[in-house]
Amino acid sequence: MTTPQIRPARAEDGDALARLDRDTWSPLHAVQPPPRPPYDPFFDSGHRPEDYLVAEADGQPAGYIRLVPPTRLACNAHVRQIQGLAVAEWARGRGLARALLRTACDEARRQGATRITLRVLGHNKPARTLYASEGFAVEGVLPGEFFLDGRYVDDVLMGRALA
Repeated sequence: MTTPQIRPARAEDGDALARLDRDTWSPLHAVQPPPRPPYDPFFDSGHRPEDYLVAEADGQPAGYIRLVPPTRLACNAHVRQIQGLAVAEWARGRGLARALLRTACDEARRQGATRITLRVLGHNKPARTLYASEGFAVEGVLPGEFFLDGRYVDDVLMGRALA
């Protein structure tokens, strides 16, 4: 695998990112059922290319992260939220998720944010470990917020300062 480059998403990435999203679906992180055809487009009015950073390796998307304001409120404009992170199976184990996370923090700072937040399912230990190692702290837990695969799963709220 070539050294991945992280760049802003482009409209033409939609099909490849949609495939990546479907290929990486897992009950470890998904609250929606597995995707089934016909598939919705990856990009739409609420999921714009400019909201994504893409890790590209070997000429194709190897991962992505979505970074957006958590609300439209002016009093919340200093915060960015990660609302999606995926890495292709063939690209895992090379620090790509960490690189995407760090680049998202840099981009949030560039946008003027002073805080970054995310939500992660309580049983997703690998993601929680990664986020904690990058300075994210648990700021709240919604116990049993989701009923997934026959059991209740916590929704864990994490965040960190960007100073």
